[in-house]
Amino acid sequence: MTEMRLDPLSGRWVVISSARATRPDAFVLHAQRLEHEPIAPCPFCPGNEEETPPALVTYDDEGQWRVRVIPNKYPAFEGDEPFVVENRGPVFTAGSAGGIHEVLVLSPDHGVAWSDLDDEQAGLVMVAIRDRMAMHAASTNLRYSQAIVNAGREAGASVEHPHGQLLGMSFVPREVAEEQARFARFTARCLLCTTIEAEESVNQRVVYKDDNVVVLCPYWSSVPYEMLVIPRHHSPHLHSASDEDVASVGIALRTALRALTEAIGDVAYNLVFHSAPFRQGDPFHWHVHVVPKATTRAGFEMGTGVAINIVPPEMATTELLSELEG
Repeated sequence: MTEMRLDPLSGRWVVISSARATRPDAFVLHAQRLEHEPIAPCPFCPGNEEETPPALVTYDDEGQWRVRVIPNKYPAFEGDEPFVVENRGPVFTAGSAGGIHEVLVLSPDHGVAWSDLDDEQAGLVMVAIRDRMAMHAASTNLRYSQAIVNAGREAGASVEHPHGQLLGMSFVPREVAEEQARFARFTARCLLCTTIEAEESVNQRVVYKDDNVVVLCPYWSSVPYEMLVIPRHHSPHLHSASDEDVASVGIALRTALRALTEAIGDVAYNLVFHSAPFRQGDPFHWHVHVVPKATTRAGFEMGTGVAINIVPPEMATTELLSELEG
């Protein structure tokens, strides 16, 4: 049976079609991906700090760094230039690209992923993300910061050592602006506060929850095993979240990613952290998208903008819960 579901955060339609999951090789796992090119020495391992620009900040334990933030050697954005649009012809429009691009090394251990972090380390990574966003927010020319983690080559990672990126921008990107618009149109109350309440009520798609955070496979999941991590405390800005909230989100991400690996194997994934633009606030509720790369986006999706998800979120939740409870 095929069903259409509307994503209230983006306004896009999603096709839920479980019959397509029976195709051979429906999922793209680690064994089917190209391995990373060997890099010697790894620039993110302890002892090789000279291979990177000097650290902007480190989080240390008895003289040994545990999380390290460094400038990106190949920045997508740099400089203090404000965002200015220039028309150069009837179809030629350009804009400045000032901003900041940083790399967040999640751990000194080359062989770990977020799913391998202990509670303290998972929380510390989230503290680092929050603190760097707060530093970006203090810059008058930066309007928004995007934190991401690309795990695996299929997800866009070019270095195997687990790391994330923070990109401070002089403009608000379209995806975030569209989410802002969707929050504004949902006039009853906060869209994601309502989502938590509704999902806990039906209890079909909740993967993990505690007093501070809820992880669910959203009703409108556009890819198999997609998850949404939502702090219970309503706040538009990640950079102003409490220590308790960011630590809980870090642990929840670790738990959800561990269940994902146990359920379908070593799949690539993206973590996307969405927060309100710095000088804007409600209506918005900061959150994290977990987007596994278990399937490939094909011509229909590119041509129509409509995703086809071959694993209904209810089925995905059942599998993930079985791993957490097993």
